[in-house]
Amino acid sequence: MQTVGQILGGEFSKIIVRQKSGRNIELGELLAADTKTGTIIFQVYDLEYGSQISREAREMMSGLELEGFSEKTEVIEGEIRNYVIAHLEAMLHIVEKNKAKTPKCLADFFSCVREVSENDFSFLSKPEDTMTLGMIRSGSKALPIEILLSGKDVLRHHILIPATTGRGKSNLVKYVAWNLIEKDWCALLVLDPHDEYYGRSGAGLKDHPRAKEKVVYYTADAPPAGARTLKINIKCVKPRHFGGALNLSEPQNQLIYAFYNHYGSDWIENILQRNEEITNETFDKRTLGVVFRQMQSVLSAKVKDGNVMYSGIFDNVSGKTTVSDIVSLLESSKTVIVDTSTLSGSAEILVGSIISSEIFERYKRLRQQGKLGGKPVVSVVLEEAPRVIGQEVLQRGPNIFSTIAREGRKFNIGLLAITQLPSLIPKQILANMNTKIILGLELASERRAIIESASQDLSKSEKTIASLDMGEAIITSNFTKFAVPIKLPYFEEIVNREKKKDVPKQSFRGLVS
Repeated sequence: MQTVGQILGGEFSKIIVRQKSGRNIELGELLAADTKTGTIIFQVYDLEYGSQISREAREMMSGLELEGFSEKTEVIEGEIRNYVIAHLEAMLHIVEKNKAKTPKCLADFFSCVREVSENDFSFLSKPEDTMTLGMIRSGSKALPIEILLSGKDVLRHHILIPATTGRGKSNLVKYVAWNLIEKDWCALLVLDPHDEYYGRSGAGLKDHPRAKEKVVYYTADAPPAGARTLKINIKCVKPRHFGGALNLSEPQNQLIYAFYNHYGSDWIENILQRNEEITNETFDKRTLGVVFRQMQSVLSAKVKDGNVMYSGIFDNVSGKTTVSDIVSLLESSKTVIVDTSTLSGSAEILVGSIISSEIFERYKRLRQQGKLGGKPVVSVVLEEAPRVIGQEVLQRGPNIFSTIAREGRKFNIGLLAITQLPSLIPKQILANMNTKIILGLELASERRAIIESASQDLSKSEKTIASLDMGEAIITSNFTKFAVPIKLPYFEEIVNREKKKDVPKQSFRGLVS
């Protein structure tokens, strides 16, 4: 590989390199220096101008050129006197072909640095349960090296995807889901508030070659052919499902559990009918009134002539097996997409809570019975994650999503949480998200929240994170040897390539004499 610069000084965490003329070092680029002890891989975290000409002289030259006297500003040996300085941080020390460790020494003084090559990453292994997360990226250039991680470990230890709007969150999740669909060791529960993952009117997971057998789509909005109607029977709903969906005080929470204990599966109907049989003894009638109004709203219910009627996805007749069907599908390593785009925010959270609670309880029982080993890892995809695991929400008490964040790994259940505002998520939960796929973040406060909870030291990567373009990301994980810059393909291109495979080749039989 050609030399792009030379080390001229610095310190362990701040290596200073002079760029070779004619080269163009980029922010975030990976560079390598070959030493007697192996190869050290660096990443560029800052760039600045360097010059042997004094600032006063440069200001004079600039003024002359701006005012039209450019013939008087020619610099003798300009490429030697003016140059670019790159600041590098050591990422890896490759001591043998298949062994990499954390750097603990400096490269040789005046060492030349070069572009990294495919051979520099021969230490990367390919686990049996491979999860593909794009190609290694150096600056803005993708290298022909796939990042393959242990999918079971990554999924059950949770993934966080923080990014500003327009930086490719949906593209990333579709790409990850597409590559996981064919895996029999995992299942995905995609709670889709924007109805964008299935691809009802464009490219989506429905276009996967194994979609018919592995992807199941639930929607309440005129299900297309092959999809299922989203209906949930009210008797399947339990008090614990409302955690995060309703803002209940402690007395109100006690009231719904009292109704559940007294009336069993008919507890909601009795609240909506404002049955005061047990409230007279223990609870204020106003408490029942508040709970009634909240439940009436989230369940899209109304009472007429003493009968409860529903106008949304909840029903007192149909939908008796919907939740159990979804749990069974997840146990069978299917990808289940639940379209919640037509629901209110509270109803959407309630639906996600019902399904997530039931799969959590199912896997918890299987673990107690010693039967969890053969079950797929289930990952719950959460859009706008602070709505259910944000600091403000959790001040009202834990919910199933915070429970999964803290305990899910023990039961082979993880979260794939997506957010624009990671700072709203409590530090304890952020720390439990052992893999973070960082896309571009414009707000400095959000970048700092991610940097402080990262698995690797990203203290010098703030500018790099801010500069990430569409399709560019950084993976920081307990399961990678360093913070890996990656490049992701556009999902539509993946779908188009797959469709071209299915187009039969035209036959030219008969045209040859």
